[in-house]
Amino acid sequence: MKNIEEFDIDELHKRIGDNVKRLREEKKLSQLELSHAIGHKSVSVISNGEIYHNKSRFNVEHLGKIAYVLDVNIEEFFK
Repeated sequence: MKNIEEFDIDELHKRIGDNVKRLREEKKLSQLELSHAIGHKSVSVISNGEIYHNKSRFNVEHLGKIAYVLDVNIEEFFK
């Protein structure tokens, strides 16, 4: 069994943000376009989540909506 103290949640959030950014760019969407597509008026939810700014991160609802809009499996964000 692995030691939970070795688990780095910050790294997980950074990986998710990096993958959202990569997949968004592959689909040629701007942060603002994606933000609007998931129902937000401001780009901040996407921009902050992608770079984990001040520990801002995507929640499960965000990830579900982003996966739907980008037409990818939600698992792609965790790879």
